[in-house]
Amino acid sequence: MKINKKLIKELVDCLEENKLSELEYSEKDIKIKVAKHSLKENSKIEVVQNTKDDEKINGTEIKSPIIGTAYLAPEPGAKKFVDIGKKIKKGDTVMIVEAMKTMNHVPSTKDGIVKKIIVDDGQPVEYGQTLVILE
Repeated sequence: MKINKKLIKELVDCLEENKLSELEYSEKDIKIKVAKHSLKENSKIEVVQNTKDDEKINGTEIKSPIIGTAYLAPEPGAKKFVDIGKKIKKGDTVMIVEAMKTMNHVPSTKDGIVKKIIVDDGQPVEYGQTLVILE
């Protein structure tokens, strides 16, 4: 994996320019977190870069149809729509993506077994971001 120093520099500059203490950036299988911690008179900038190359799983990806917030259950404390290993049919709801106070059900695009759930409950998601992988 090659480290994109230019991108990290841009994120650090954005952090400084906007007087933020932490900034997180993710794209496909790269996640970069830039954080500034104040230590009385000194400050430290910490850069953490994770890649998910070693976590790649082959299968059918169910992607978010919209930008919003992903929810794994119909309401807080309720049973999740899907769990790893659960057999689902085409059209079954795998999660909800909330956008502008509207709850949008995300259906499975085919029959299969849930191999991996990529997002966490309450996590912001982008259009086309993988939510679930089926076998």
